Amino acid sequence: MPTKVEKDAITGTETTGHEWDGIKELNTPLPKWWVYVFYATILFSLVYVILFPAIPGLSGYTRGLLGYDQRKAFEESLAAAREHQAVWLDRMETASLQQIIDEPELQAFALAGGQAAFAENCVACHGLGGAGQAHYPTLADDEWLWGGTLDDIHATLLYGIRSEHPQTRLSVMPRYGADGILSREEIADVAHHVLSLSGRSDDAEAAARGEEIYAVQCVACHGEAGGGLREFGGPNLTDEIWLYGGTLPEVIAQIANPRHGVMPAWEQRLDPNTINMLTVYVHALGGGE
Repeated sequence: MPTKVEKDAITGTETTGHEWDGIKELNTPLPKWWVYVFYATILFSLVYVILFPAIPGLSGYTRGLLGYDQRKAFEESLAAAREHQAVWLDRMETASLQQIIDEPELQAFALAGGQAAFAENCVACHGLGGAGQAHYPTLADDEWLWGGTLDDIHATLLYGIRSEHPQTRLSVMPRYGADGILSREEIADVAHHVLSLSGRSDDAEAAARGEEIYAVQCVACHGEAGGGLREFGGPNLTDEIWLYGGTLPEVIAQIANPRHGVMPAWEQRLDPNTINMLTVYVHALGGGE
């Protein structure tokens, strides 16, 4: 026996017969455009399954009529890119760093490759564009612990800083407090003298006492005027650049029990051309000499 069709009194739309708390469900059909799109997606999926690899199995997957292989396509694309770059890479192998910079097209290629290599290997510590971050030096200014020439940067990349490489650049600041070389009072005096080099000490008497200790303990690496000595990786103490902080407590802490950063040696991690491109890129960030 057919069920009587009930219509909503307000909209005139048929109801489904479902009712909750006096609320009746209207039997409103889906928009035709939505239905057609839904059917189209079904048709597209069927065509895709037929043409492309799609359905996994216990021992493989359906290959599809087109025989498309994403890995093969990637390898072909990579081979084409390497072939395109081979001309520039071959030229770079025989060129000096200065020659790379002097030749505009080769320099542009090196900068592009160096930027990509920097983003993959160096950004985590030195930040985007070499801007640096807390406890990691910026590469975009003109302050360099070990020098900012092409050769200096290249050597730092090859051998690292305090790395395991036998030719690593190495500088270690003594633990003046932890090893009992200086007393707490002497360390505080030296800290005041160090801050006075950039006009930031508020205790002239302590700075004067610290000057004598500085002359004995610190001049060898930081220089008489505190300008730093690059051959030892001794930082400049007269500017406003402080790797581990420039407040009085931070300077005292660094003198008492210094922290030493480590940069890996890239000689065994990256090929010579990539290191050359990184050298050119870092040099061009703004602080190269």
